[in-house]
This record gives sequence, structure tokens and C-alpha cells, in this order.
Amino acid sequence: MTSNQHAQLQVGKPVPDFSMLTTKNLETLEERLTLADYRGKWLILFFWPFDFTHVCPTEVTSFSDHIEGFRDLDCEVLGASTDSVYTHRAWINTPRDQNGIGPVNFPLASDYNKETARAYGILDEKTGAAYRGLFIIDPDGILRYQVVTDMNVGRSVDETSRVLQALQAGGLCPANWKPGMKTL
Repeated sequence: MTSNQHAQLQVGKPVPDFSMLTTKNLETLEERLTLADYRGKWLILFFWPFDFTHVCPTEVTSFSDHIEGFRDLDCEVLGASTDSVYTHRAWINTPRDQNGIGPVNFPLASDYNKETARAYGILDEKTGAAYRGLFIIDPDGILRYQVVTDMNVGRSVDETSRVLQALQAGGLCPANWKPGMKTL
């Protein structure tokens, strides 16, 4: 898929399939995850530019710290960058106070060949890094929400949770809707 084809990624339409090596088995680093592995559950798929940088660990650790809340909503989390699974493992094995992330509660995927970032329209072709793309995919593989930010701006886990719950509410959610509020 060329970078011009990413315009096909649209809310309300099926997302492109993916197959990426992950840290699901931290010893072997040989386990792949695909979109089909998440069929029947909500999925938050988010990308960051590079491991061992400044903003990226704050996002990964925040999602990890909030994983039970997402799982309570029948939602899994998968994080990805264009770094290798070996770099991911080193990042996980480095303590947080030493610019690592320590153990995380969801797999980190390696989009080393950049196919997924390109298919999702978030690859910076010049640097080979993924922009900060976040995608909420429903249990049928349909894109329900996407946000892409500049490489310097981290995302809010609380806002991601709010949007997920709004999507699951099944009604019209007005501005500033919060879980527990009535829909329109």
C-alpha cells in the first residue's frame, strides 16, 4: 500500500489487517498478533514514534497502568512502533527510572517493516517513524475512532477511555459526555 492509499482508512469502515511480531512471549519474541486475534473484543491500537525517547514511555506506561479499566470494558490494548521486538524487550527490561518502561500489561508490537503504520496512514516516510496514531476498533474490525497527533504530543488515556465508553453507550453522546450521563 502506498502512502497515498491511507486515505481509505475511514471511521465506520473495516481497518486493514495486520500481522506483527510482539512481546507477548518476552522470551522467544516469536509470537505474532493479527487483527483476527482481537475479533469479538474492542481494540485500542496505538503507535508511538520510537522506544527510549521522552514522550513515548509516558503513554505506554499510562496505558499499562490503566489496563484493568480497559479490560473491564471488554477492550484489549496493543501498542506498536517501528522499532524491533528486540528493542521493545530491552525497553521493557529497563526500569522506568532509567528511561525504560519496565514490565507492561499488554503486548508491544514491532512494525519493523512499516507495513501497518503505512496502511494506517501514520508513517513518516522520511524518518521511518510512526506518528502518534490511536485507533479504536470495534469487535467486528470496524474503525470507530482515530486520532493522530504530532510526534511531540502525548495522548490522554482518560480521554481514550471516555471515548471508548461513549462508543459502547450506543446512543448520541453530547460534548463533554462522561460515563453515567444520559445520551441524547
